[in-house]
Amino acid sequence: MKYYSTNHTAPEVALGEAVVRGLAPDKGLYMPERIEKLPRSFYDGIASMSFHEIACRVAEAFFGDDIEHETLRKIVCDTLSFETPVVRVEPGIYSLELFHGPTLAFKDVGARFMARMLSHFIGRDNGRVSVLVATSGDTGSAVANGFLGVEGIDVVVLYPKGKVSEIQEKQFTTLGRNITALEIDGTFDDCQRLVKSAFLDRELNERFRLTSANSINVARFLPQAFYYFNAYAQMRRAGENGEIVVSVPSGNFGNITAGLFAKRMGLPVKRFIAANNSNDIFLQYLITGVYTPRPSVATLANAMDVGDPSNFVRVLDLYGQSIDAIRADISGARYSDDRIRSILADTLKRTGYLLDPHGACGYQALKEGLQAGETGVFLETAHPAKFKDTVEPIIGQPVAVPQRLAEFMKGQKLSVRLPSDFDTFKRFLSDRQ
Repeated sequence: MKYYSTNHTAPEVALGEAVVRGLAPDKGLYMPERIEKLPRSFYDGIASMSFHEIACRVAEAFFGDDIEHETLRKIVCDTLSFETPVVRVEPGIYSLELFHGPTLAFKDVGARFMARMLSHFIGRDNGRVSVLVATSGDTGSAVANGFLGVEGIDVVVLYPKGKVSEIQEKQFTTLGRNITALEIDGTFDDCQRLVKSAFLDRELNERFRLTSANSINVARFLPQAFYYFNAYAQMRRAGENGEIVVSVPSGNFGNITAGLFAKRMGLPVKRFIAANNSNDIFLQYLITGVYTPRPSVATLANAMDVGDPSNFVRVLDLYGQSIDAIRADISGARYSDDRIRSILADTLKRTGYLLDPHGACGYQALKEGLQAGETGVFLETAHPAKFKDTVEPIIGQPVAVPQRLAEFMKGQKLSVRLPSDFDTFKRFLSDRQ
């Protein structure tokens, strides 16, 4: 399988180069040259398959041309050391709980898979790679913990000062070893800009092998398709045979893009909803037909605080730049902080189910958008305890903190504070060698 750039001016590359590079030389994002449609027999039998069996079949379709079968199976099984259960919240609406991994967030799947795949490729030439990752919250913790102690890989996490929760921050600033955390005076967009600028800086790339573990990397976002297939299997086991609508809390758009790939592979999902917070750039695109990025604003759903979603170009590429085709498969919704507060409190009172601020957006988009004959699944992307200081005042009661999170809180913060200009960031990277 070859991978091409969304800007279509860089040479096509093999999977290993796409994973190690992260970003194409022409600043585009890598896309696979084809998307294999899985046979009807796979979907007919999916309800009787385990998560590992499902994910291995999907992984073969993505990566089977480039990685030996047994190696790929081991990468998948090592990645998925936890379940992604579907839980009924109320009639017709289900939560796909993606917070049962090591850092209690959906990005554990993509980060763990990428760590193992990158280790596989660099192990062939005994090389060393520096992974740069910008985070608005959960990416940093998932990547840092997924790559912790992996031989030959150094990780630098950039995060906006004061704009991630304390628990999120502790999950990637306390690890040490091969993990460095940079506290940037700026927004997530500033962090993402620094990372992209580093990839395009000739001097840095001559000195280091740089790659990204953000969802711009194909090995990060593609494996996230696994849990869409697993959700479908669970819905069928539960006897839900209606048309399925999936609502995805959306920030950088890697998660929903993985779902769109699953749909192209034949997964019987009728349509998707991209649930935004006040950073509603994609919703405005759906309304106007014009993509207008703007500086992000801080919200309660901080992992979605993105003003220029990187994976938007993949959505455009997937749909041949057609706004009509995109509108046919994806609708949008927007929720302010005040609405998120009311959704959290009301849902807990009515159903007994505690949402996190991101899941609240996904849930409400289904609540408002489901049509007759449709069944909804929303992605609950992180455990509510990761946003304890936000959630507790809203619901008026304590949120139980899982033991895994409590252990992170005991660690000592080791981050380095930097301004948001590229020259300072470049000096920091250069001086580390």
